[in-house]
Amino acid sequence: MSTPDQTPAPVRELLERSHALGADPRFTNYAGGNTSAQGTATDPVTGTAVDLLWVKGSGGDLGTLTADGLAVLRLDRVRALRTVYPGVEREDEMVAAFDHCLFGKGGAAPSIDTAMHALVDAAHVDHLHPDAGIALACAADGEKLTEQAFGDKVVWVPWRRPGFQLGLDIAAVKAQNPQAVGTVLGGHGITAWGDTSADAEANSRWIIETAERFLAENSAPEPFGPVLPGYEPLPVEQRRARAAALAPVLRGLASRDAPQVGHFTDSGVVLDFLARAEHPRLAALGTSCPDHFLRTKVKPLVLDLPPTASLEEVHARLAELHEAYRADYRAYYERHATQDSPAMRGADPAIVLVPGVGMFSYGRNAQTARVAGEFYVNAVNVMRGAEGVSTYSPIEESEKFRIEYWALEEAKLARMPKPRPLATRIALVTGAASGIGKAIATRLAAEGACVVVADLDLEKAQAAAREIAGDLGSSDVAVGVAADVSDPDAVRAAVDEAVLAFGGLDLVVNNAGLSISKPLMETTERDWDLQHDVMAKGSFLVSQAAARVLIAQGLGGDIVYIASKNSVFAGPNNIAYSAVKADQAHQVRLLAAELGEHGIKVNGVNPDGVVRGSGIFAGGWGAQRAATYGIAEEDLGNFYAQRTLLKREVLPEHVANAVFVLTAGELSHTTGLHVPVDAGVAAAFLR
Repeated sequence: MSTPDQTPAPVRELLERSHALGADPRFTNYAGGNTSAQGTATDPVTGTAVDLLWVKGSGGDLGTLTADGLAVLRLDRVRALRTVYPGVEREDEMVAAFDHCLFGKGGAAPSIDTAMHALVDAAHVDHLHPDAGIALACAADGEKLTEQAFGDKVVWVPWRRPGFQLGLDIAAVKAQNPQAVGTVLGGHGITAWGDTSADAEANSRWIIETAERFLAENSAPEPFGPVLPGYEPLPVEQRRARAAALAPVLRGLASRDAPQVGHFTDSGVVLDFLARAEHPRLAALGTSCPDHFLRTKVKPLVLDLPPTASLEEVHARLAELHEAYRADYRAYYERHATQDSPAMRGADPAIVLVPGVGMFSYGRNAQTARVAGEFYVNAVNVMRGAEGVSTYSPIEESEKFRIEYWALEEAKLARMPKPRPLATRIALVTGAASGIGKAIATRLAAEGACVVVADLDLEKAQAAAREIAGDLGSSDVAVGVAADVSDPDAVRAAVDEAVLAFGGLDLVVNNAGLSISKPLMETTERDWDLQHDVMAKGSFLVSQAAARVLIAQGLGGDIVYIASKNSVFAGPNNIAYSAVKADQAHQVRLLAAELGEHGIKVNGVNPDGVVRGSGIFAGGWGAQRAATYGIAEEDLGNFYAQRTLLKREVLPEHVANAVFVLTAGELSHTTGLHVPVDAGVAAAFLR
């Protein structure tokens, strides 16, 4: 029997409205904006009715908001804060005061915008960041345009940093303009309200759709100016290839201060902007809406060369531009920092724009990098709208700094959970749709890595990636790619896909393999060639393609070979398999010696007896080995276990554990090592 839904009606309505608004990127961006509802509940202490405010808490996302993501406050107490408000110079103190207004445990942490929702005399309030609304908010004559677009139904509010004073300002606007349904907040976004949840949503939609129509009907034909000759987008295949070639270099530049994950987009919005004559001027003005520049920094790094320039010329120019960007950012920080300002968080760009190719965005994880790019697309849309009807005029640089280095924002960053051991690392695992490879990919993702699942079967690779991502179901966690490791073109394509998916590469696991168990006289030339093509040649090709990326990034990295106990142990009836494993084992030593100067560690894992979950054993190898030893196939795992020193069966997860230990940072000074994962086979001891 199902349990009745105990969620209060105002909360159900609030969540439905939030999901509807948050699902449409025209209305607000990821994690942007907030919504609220007012209602009554019974105070469990006094048994009397109490007026409450439910409002989206700090850091949540409207599209996926749950009741747990709401802050719950006593409305009378929040409104009583007016009497102790110390003024705009000390308004940040009011955020801590919200804690004294919570109802019960209070739910999520109240955001800086809580005052806006509590002080405005309306039962339902929406604060959103639609591109069309911000375009009017960031136009040089935004106040006049707001009146032209909406008449007296929407009121202009000059720029003010989010906080208690802004809540007071909007409350006054509402009180003085009973005909109004909302505001345009200069340099920021919009606010709408209503007596019911449906009214608030309808008013939000009306403001946004009216702004869109106004811009469309009044815009100049080419807001970004004419096309710059030679800056047109490259053809798609050429564009993607150039992006893959540039990505490692760009990630290295963007990671000077701290390792970053990257994201690439070549959307039409970005390519058109970069092809137009005004893009250098507009990009230099930076973004405006606080949600934008908190994720994109105040402005991007823009390559000032056409897409026909040689890669060598582009690399050299990017290095120059990066140094200039860092110097400019440091100067920006020093112009505005005070004794109380947080330390500079890093001077590398979060957004890099490459004409004819697209946009590279960076963050502490794949989602953050992707969202940064989405926010810059929002910023481009804002620029287009503002330039079409006026001139794009973002808030002053000093105000941007106040937001970026706000003590409240610093506190929010400090509350974030500690990064997992492999956070910011990008891993490519071959043969990862099943068995040992899948176990490795799963463990690396669980430890924070972005994982590229490479396999001969694309559908299986993609299915494994979805499974690894789990409930998130997200390509921000894992992606599946096709990879025939014996084909150099296929290997290069897989590495390119990895680079375009996550910005680069840090950790490569050569796991793809197969096994044919035959004695010498029955091993054919085809058997021999197939084993060597997949494992010896395949590992060489993957390592070579990966090393090009690792060296270009300049961030070091790891290459791990899944070899075998058979690389050092002479067993019967597997000449081709054991010989090729010995080849792989020596590749570890050779590459460790060669790549060490680039900070790249190369190590190996020697498993044995991995029967359960193994793709090789399931593919016939198990039956062949069981026949060799004269036992039933289902007894093979236990047979291998009993011949070990520890008498323990080896599972794919145990191999994954070894890969994690080799790559998680604790063994930062270890290279050229082979780690046995065989439960103890004395004859295979390394010596």
